[in-house]
Amino acid sequence: MNLIIVEGILLFCSIRKKTEGDNMYTSQQIADWILSQLNSNSGDTISPLKLQKLLYYCQAWHYTIFNEVLFDERIEAWTHGPVVPSQYRRFSYIRLYDNIKINNLNVDVPILCPKTEELLNEVMNIYGEHSADYLEKLTHRENPWKETRGDLPEYARSDKEITLNLMKEYYSSINK
Repeated sequence: MNLIIVEGILLFCSIRKKTEGDNMYTSQQIADWILSQLNSNSGDTISPLKLQKLLYYCQAWHYTIFNEVLFDERIEAWTHGPVVPSQYRRFSYIRLYDNIKINNLNVDVPILCPKTEELLNEVMNIYGEHSADYLEKLTHRENPWKETRGDLPEYARSDKEITLNLMKEYYSSINK
C-alpha cells in the first residue's frame, strides 16, 4: 500500500506544473534532505557554512535546469557567500565552521520528485566533496554573489537578494 502512495506522490510530482509562486519544498526540507545524504558513521561532516553553500547551489541549478523554484526563500549575498536566512537562524547556535551534529537533529526528509532528486544528487556529487572554505571562495568568484554585492567591501554586512534570474543567467552561461 505504501508503494502505491509513494508512486502516486512521485507521479503527481513529476507531472505537476509549478509556477514562480507555487512552492514544492521549503529550504528546511532541502536542508534536511542534504543532511540525510551524509553518513556520519563513516565520518561525513557538514558545517552550517557548507550547508548554506549547498542550499544555494541546489536552488541555482534547479532553477537553471528546470526553470522552477526549488524553495521560495531569499538567498542573500552575505560576507561569507550566499545564505538562506531561515536556515542560518536554524543553525545559529553552531559556529560557522563547526560540524552540525546530524545524529542529534530531528530531520524530516522529504520525498523528492525523481528529476529533482537526480539533479540534487548531481549537485551533491559535484559540490559536496569540497570544504566549506572552498565553496565560500568559489561563490565569491562567481557573478551572482559578486554582482549582488556590487562595490561593498569584502566584510561589509549585506542583506541584498541574489535573484533567481541572476543565478540562471550565470549558470546557463557555464552549462554549455
